[in-house]
Amino acid sequence: MSAFDTGVSSDGERPMAHMTLVRPPALISRNTLQGPLTPPIGPAYLAGSLRKAGHAVAIVDAVGEAPSKISDLFNGTMLATGLGIEEMVERVPRHTDVIGISCMFSHEWPYIRLLIESLRHAFPSVLIVAGGEHITALPEFTLEQCPAVDLCVLGEGEETLLDVGANLKRRAELSGVGGLAVRDHGQIRRTCARPRIRHVDEIPWPAWDLIPMENYLDQRLGYGVDLGRSMPILATRGCPYQCTFCSSPSMWTTRYVTRKPTLLLDEIQTYIDQYGATNIDFYDLTAIIKKDWIIEFCRSISDRGLRFTWQLPSGTRSEAIDPEVSHHLFLAGCRNLTYAPESGSPTTLRRIKKVVKLDRMVHSMRGAVGNGVNLKANIIIGFPDETRSELWETMRFVVRMALIGVHDISISMFSPYPGSELYEGLRSQGKIKDLSDEYFLALAAYTDMKQSVSWSEHVSSKELGWWRLIGLLVFYGVQYGIRPWRLAHTLANVVMNRQESRLEKSIHDYFKRMFHSQMAKSS
Repeated sequence: MSAFDTGVSSDGERPMAHMTLVRPPALISRNTLQGPLTPPIGPAYLAGSLRKAGHAVAIVDAVGEAPSKISDLFNGTMLATGLGIEEMVERVPRHTDVIGISCMFSHEWPYIRLLIESLRHAFPSVLIVAGGEHITALPEFTLEQCPAVDLCVLGEGEETLLDVGANLKRRAELSGVGGLAVRDHGQIRRTCARPRIRHVDEIPWPAWDLIPMENYLDQRLGYGVDLGRSMPILATRGCPYQCTFCSSPSMWTTRYVTRKPTLLLDEIQTYIDQYGATNIDFYDLTAIIKKDWIIEFCRSISDRGLRFTWQLPSGTRSEAIDPEVSHHLFLAGCRNLTYAPESGSPTTLRRIKKVVKLDRMVHSMRGAVGNGVNLKANIIIGFPDETRSELWETMRFVVRMALIGVHDISISMFSPYPGSELYEGLRSQGKIKDLSDEYFLALAAYTDMKQSVSWSEHVSSKELGWWRLIGLLVFYGVQYGIRPWRLAHTLANVVMNRQESRLEKSIHDYFKRMFHSQMAKSS
């Protein structure tokens, strides 16, 4: 335990402030196959920066402290994994000065609002700060709907939260801190915009010692396929693209910054030595853009003699991944890679500003499969103005991916997330009328196999559900039909509780979640 954990600095003086960061439970729609339980890399990064600056920090990680606890919420339509509200409130130190809460996903807002209100009741005089992609997209709405929130942090939180803590210690006005939404004489206003952090290599590493990491490691929890004791990492920050369905530009702008490969490997080496990590999951929005960067990273792994597997489970660009690069990826330990074509229709791709060339992506995929990398592709259907002919183009592309050997696919429904360009368009057209709890909870249905919501005037919600089902059946029917050994291998892995593909992970996670949910009901 460090000196800061007791509220006393290394020189014996009280630190600038005591801050408690609360990571809420993970919420998913009841019938979704996907729902990985991941260590909270955002709060861990914030804690690392706060502690280095002299603040005392505590983290209440609802998921990490109770990864097997499943609760039914909102009339059984949602499942929450982690501590309940009362348990989280009880774990907040009574002497804390600031409580910070992250809301990254808008479908979690109705529950997080209840958590914030409970925290306010228990801590009436403590400063409550909210941040994350949802908060950044809707700061005025947050402050209006939830008076228990004092401040909203917009965008990256490290430097902003440091200034909040410093001003709190000096009893200075927080309205002078950049990157906030505040109440000022009865009005809600945004302070001056804060520029993105430029020198990402100077950001302190995540404070994983404040999180029950052994619960994640022992239970083999993480974002990617279970390949062993997995630790999360970020090699980059931001994304330079402006896809209209994504809220990333609102949160991160389009500034894209990479870390130095050597410093990144220093962090990985530490995780191998300290936590016995055998696998690294990259949580980047867009991990690979520059060919020279990824080749340098792969060669540095070999030069150091490091042995570990790693994955890119959140999706990456294909432009820099030619057969030469995927060969380097596999030799360096990369076993799973996710591509994000989103659509097989050039018209749809232009409309959503997805800068991708499908033929070039197919070439990249074919090379990666040939080099032994396990591939998954992400598809989204139901965009505004998407037509049946465009959906047929996407289905043909789905078949094409199955033929060249892509291992897995997800077909998700478009959800108009706050902060995205498409959300703003639908809002201005009056198609999103009220920001009600029903609207937010419905955003989680994008991977729910029993729910479908279409935002296209050309395709009904029911029909869109059939498009998804047909697309999944055709993809797996084709790829298992021409490669029957893959089906046998998948079934063997499921029976033996092994994972090599994202489908195997999804099946494992779903049945594990249903088991714990039934156990909770029976008890």
